Amino acid sequence: MSQTTQTAPRRDRTHFLYIAVIVAVVLGIAVGFLAPDLGAKLKPLGDAFVGLIKMMISPVIFCTIVLGVGSVASAAKVGKVGGLALGYFLVMSTFALAIGLVVGNILHPGAGLNLTDELAKSGKEQAAGAGSTTEFLLGIIPTTLLSSLTEGDILQTLFVALLVGFAIQTMGAAGKPVLRGIEHLQRVVFKVLAMIMWAAPIGAFGAMAAVVGETGIDALKSLAVIMLGFYATCALFVFGVLFVVLKVTTGVNLFKLLKYLAREFLLILSTSSSESALPRLIAKMEHAGVEQTTVGVVVPTGYSFNLDGTAIYLTMATLFIARAMGDPLSIGEQISLLVFMVIASKGAAGVTGAGLATLAGGLSSHRPELLDGVGLIVGIDRFMSEARALTNFAGNAVATVVIGAWTGSLDKERMAAVLDGHRPFDEATMLDEDDRHEEPVPV
Repeated sequence: MSQTTQTAPRRDRTHFLYIAVIVAVVLGIAVGFLAPDLGAKLKPLGDAFVGLIKMMISPVIFCTIVLGVGSVASAAKVGKVGGLALGYFLVMSTFALAIGLVVGNILHPGAGLNLTDELAKSGKEQAAGAGSTTEFLLGIIPTTLLSSLTEGDILQTLFVALLVGFAIQTMGAAGKPVLRGIEHLQRVVFKVLAMIMWAAPIGAFGAMAAVVGETGIDALKSLAVIMLGFYATCALFVFGVLFVVLKVTTGVNLFKLLKYLAREFLLILSTSSSESALPRLIAKMEHAGVEQTTVGVVVPTGYSFNLDGTAIYLTMATLFIARAMGDPLSIGEQISLLVFMVIASKGAAGVTGAGLATLAGGLSSHRPELLDGVGLIVGIDRFMSEARALTNFAGNAVATVVIGAWTGSLDKERMAAVLDGHRPFDEATMLDEDDRHEEPVPV
């Protein structure tokens, strides 16, 4: 009897949390429509929740990468994973740009719209949020070793974590106590994150009430073409390109993978930031059978360099603004401007509103006469940001599985068992404990 009691699985109560998130989103939309002024004042609730999530990003990335790199036997394996990942990201971003250009040139979004003085002013204000490519590259180097963990910059954290991981790796046996200490720190970090997630319904309610209250239905009608076109393009990329890539390279069904990550997609939908789900993606990919080293390199790097949704957004938004301003871009101008924007957007994939700042910065440096047009999409950027973040997240999830298969660090039998529901994810701790050493669950 005691043995049965010990092995009985703990009841997962977290599904109540995600039901509450759905209810909160619906209530937020209702409040935004019925009481716009009140809805706008609820924005700090959403900002506070996203702030709590972002607070955890740097420690999660640091612990994951240091453990992954520091515990691997050879630095060559980390280099192989990173090289394959960057090559994959480049190819997929090119596909995203191409699809966005084709759809954008077919739909001709923005034709017939007129720019107002208010929108022009708003567009100019957005330019202040974007820096140059040189500033981006220099910004990878933190002021101090510890400042990378306090300033919240993903690339700085990634850079320092790699240095620390390789340093521990070269220490040999002397580095093992350090790794054990970081493992304990990781458990604490994930436990704090699990506690924060219980505030998700409040954050979702405030965020949705604010965006609906500030924007209203009238502001969306004249921009329906660009919004629907963008959503359709993102769907085409995810269910077309990513489906084929995942199926051909790994044999994994995309729909099963997306179902496994359904809670993360809901979290992104409510916060409009793919960064809010980054820690959970790391935990779930490891649980699904991808080695810790591969996950620790591919996921954080993908959040900075695998920007499929952002590439599509920048493509269609640029074409929209150019036509709305009565100055359409040639194919050559479209390609050169968009390549610059994709480079400039590295490291900002998970930051809400970063795409808008990148768009303004690119137009300011290449076609300043079009900068005023950024104000045309300020009102709907929040809605487009959701689809952008969802696409980025899906792309990074697929990339992790694909790179894992290519490097031989994917346990396909375990992934099949997880995606089929035979190995449920532990929502309480977000850690597998010693799950890797258990006997396989019969399928």
